[in-house]
Amino acid sequence: MGLDYTSGCVNLRDVGELLDLIGGVNALAPRTLLRGGKIDFVSSGAQLMFPGTIVNLRKGPDPTAKLFGADHFHFPISNRYEKYDTTLPEVRKWLNDVLDSFAQNVERLPVLYHCTSGKDRTGVVIAVLLTVLGVARRHVVDEYMWRDGDVDVSWINQALDGIGDPELYFKRVDLGEVRRKLATGVSR
Repeated sequence: MGLDYTSGCVNLRDVGELLDLIGGVNALAPRTLLRGGKIDFVSSGAQLMFPGTIVNLRKGPDPTAKLFGADHFHFPISNRYEKYDTTLPEVRKWLNDVLDSFAQNVERLPVLYHCTSGKDRTGVVIAVLLTVLGVARRHVVDEYMWRDGDVDVSWINQALDGIGDPELYFKRVDLGEVRRKLATGVSR
């Protein structure tokens, strides 16, 4: 049975809250990082936990994003590229662009990252952000596996293995600023 996209935002959650719940990890300030699926059938900011910023990782636009009063960014990547293969130059560039935008452009929190189902593209981006923050890999994987829809632990491990050392993989991104925003829950 597939996901019911018409009932709201599938796989929506506060990442920090979930990490605390499933692993006792308090790495994120409350209401800093949200994740979920497409927002096409959401009618109010309350249904999305009132994001200050929405980052669309889908190929297509967000027809309803402007309704929620949040800042909005769009980072599409073609389905021709396997997002779990973070060694691909196209995927590496995409991830660097997403993280650089978080460091440079995100001013209003919480930030909601979403794709269609909130598990693949979003799962990779959230895993990367948690890794950059220094969350233990087992907790990153546990957070990734907490979803509706098909995923496989080997997929996220492939993505994390392909990144290796975040300092080298994201050498053009101000990772200190990414960490500061995630840990404190505030922008400058």
